[in-house]
Amino acid sequence: MIKSSISSVIDRLGVSKYTYLIYVLVGLALFFDGYDYMIVAYTMPQMAKEWGLSKVQTGSLASWSVIGLLIGGLISGIISDRIGRKKTLAFFVAFYSLLTLPIYFVNSFEAFALLRIISGIGIGACIPIGITMMSESVPTNNRGFFISSIMAFYVFGWVVAGIVAIYTVPLFGWRMCFLTGGLPAIYAVIVLLKLPESAHWLLGKGRETEAIQLIKRMEIAAKAEAGEWPLGSLVAPPPPKKIGVNALFSSEYRKQTLTLWLIYFMGSVVIYGITSWLPTLLVGKGYGLVKGYSFAVLQNVFGMIGGFVTGFAADAFGRRKNVIFGWIFTAVAILLLGVATSQGQVVVCGMLVGLAMNWGLSGTQPLLAEAYPTEFRNTGVSWAQSFGRVGGFLSPIFAGYIQQLGVGFSGTFVFFAIAAVIAALVALLFVAETKGKSIESLASAKA
Repeated sequence: MIKSSISSVIDRLGVSKYTYLIYVLVGLALFFDGYDYMIVAYTMPQMAKEWGLSKVQTGSLASWSVIGLLIGGLISGIISDRIGRKKTLAFFVAFYSLLTLPIYFVNSFEAFALLRIISGIGIGACIPIGITMMSESVPTNNRGFFISSIMAFYVFGWVVAGIVAIYTVPLFGWRMCFLTGGLPAIYAVIVLLKLPESAHWLLGKGRETEAIQLIKRMEIAAKAEAGEWPLGSLVAPPPPKKIGVNALFSSEYRKQTLTLWLIYFMGSVVIYGITSWLPTLLVGKGYGLVKGYSFAVLQNVFGMIGGFVTGFAADAFGRRKNVIFGWIFTAVAILLLGVATSQGQVVVCGMLVGLAMNWGLSGTQPLLAEAYPTEFRNTGVSWAQSFGRVGGFLSPIFAGYIQQLGVGFSGTFVFFAIAAVIAALVALLFVAETKGKSIESLASAKA
């Protein structure tokens, strides 16, 4: 009997309708996720005025959800590795949607903070599941693109959040933006009904019959017919010595865990801090709500482009070079935005920042998924992202604090640029290349 790994089957079939089905279904879940996360950045000035908040309190409006993101990441990977990618994703899409809707009714800073923490659990759970799902569903030579570019859907949610705020806030007030954030709960049902489970996860759980059914479904999508797959024809790498959280700090994985955590921490300082504060900073610089928000939306449009471009670069030039370049590019773009004076300069530099920082953070995603075996891959991805979100939580608050010290517009961006340089240095010194290697071979190398 000829035995095949799931990756070898996927590589042989190439990119097909099945690949794009997963890509779109996961991508839409992240799109709604991105909207519900980012809408607070476009309602911060109105909430701050209504509740009389200080700069630090205003910055914390964006940070409360990051606490939830951290918790969601910590638990989602463990849950997904146990009960499956599909069920976990569907549950958390419904979770964040249904807990965003009640923010419409809050009347205090404290009530808002509590609801954002709770809804943030669902928001934070979906990204690592989406990254893991894509890593287990696409051909090896295209993995960098699909893992990185899936984040473009998330950033598209940011774009839509800004557009909704521009037209909704002046007419209906900031609360209406959160009411619309409850609608994605309907999409959770579609995920549950239409999204295939990961064949890698099924085989890792000993459910070979179901994995074979998915293999046949892939073959039909790619070449309109399925082959014969008797039981025992699919082979998985030997199981790791440890699984779960303990495995992340075992001797085999400790170095790459710490490396990825530090890069993601610094990347989150940059991206969460800038995206949370930029609309408010631009309004404070005198551009007005519509113009300031439009600049931020334009930045996020280029962030989407960065997500796609970094995926191609990761497959063409390798993960390590791509990540190093992405964070150096980010630092330079941030410093240019910090010294921009005219409207034209702000627009151009803002676009560069959006392109660069999403290039850097999206380019880091393949490294997370490729670092760990199937048995605890989602745990590894989610815990790295959760640690990074500690930086995402602290960044908007600290940025507010340094503004209170009087560093001004330019000084705030120097703070973000330093974090990007640190991310690039860590990648330069400690990241190992994973381009062109199947996830089974990467896992076997550690076994």
